Amino acid sequence: MSEDIPHPREVFSYEGQEAAETAFLSALERGRLHHAWLLVGPEGIGKATFAYRAARRLLGAAADPSLGPLGAAPDDPVSRQIMARAHPDLIVLQRDTEDGKARKGIPVDEARALPAFFAKSPAASPYRIAIIDAADDLNPSAANAVLKTLEEPPERGVLLLVSHAPGGLLPTLRSRCRRLRFDPPPVEASISWVGEKVGLDEEDARRLLTMAQGARGRAWRLAAAGALDADQAARDILGALPATDEAAMLTLAESFRGPMGGVRFNLILDRLADRIAAMASKAALAAQAGGGEGRALDRGADAWSMVVAMARDVETVNLDRADAFYTTLCRLRAIA
Repeated sequence: MSEDIPHPREVFSYEGQEAAETAFLSALERGRLHHAWLLVGPEGIGKATFAYRAARRLLGAAADPSLGPLGAAPDDPVSRQIMARAHPDLIVLQRDTEDGKARKGIPVDEARALPAFFAKSPAASPYRIAIIDAADDLNPSAANAVLKTLEEPPERGVLLLVSHAPGGLLPTLRSRCRRLRFDPPPVEASISWVGEKVGLDEEDARRLLTMAQGARGRAWRLAAAGALDADQAARDILGALPATDEAAMLTLAESFRGPMGGVRFNLILDRLADRIAAMASKAALAAQAGGGEGRALDRGADAWSMVVAMARDVETVNLDRADAFYTTLCRLRAIA
């Protein structure tokens, strides 16, 4: 059984990103610490975990080299304060509230709190730290509020901005940060880690890592959300086309209701899109080898674009998920 997924502030063991930690630590030890760091890489790669590790070090937690270059002792008072969300020199901006309620983004009022926070001297530490997880969730007004703070670097202040898609951020915001890149470790190096965390065999752990593009944390969250079942459902749907199991589809559509239904719906469409892309590429290569015209690639591209657009429309226009799912099935049957 999968254990509960800890929040990044509660994670002390950290593997696979030693290069990023060493680069940050080197800048700190040389007195060249930049006031703003843009932590970029795939979602679930460990960027937020790094941000809290860096915060512990900057806020004065005792180092623990056995836990990596930026490792800190879990029982240190600073570590305990951060875990309790009670450290006076740390502010965190995030989309989800602490009680678990999801919001559409980080509101501007919270971003506007940064200047007042950094205007104060550190209360108990060498620095004051702001973690923004993730900068991608800043709405335009909030992003501009953060930019104003970056334009006037705070003395003894450091901002750590997590970003899964830095290309979507304001260019002026990106230009004022030092970029630190996080890349997934090889899949083979992560299989045992994922298998141990979620209690799966090697084959299923590999499937999750493939879905997560090698990001361990995302693979763990996908497992908890039921991604393996969603992937099997997508495989069954595509394998049966143009036929469909109406009873199974009705049961699946009913499971899309409620908050968790939204997660399940997004997973199903995500797995459909990925499997369609893989099938189209395989068919196109076969057609090319046989001198065909690659019509399979065109059909696959149409199907992929339709599924991706449907997922986006449900999110932005608030369409009924069950209706959207049946519409997707009808269009897939027509394309098949």
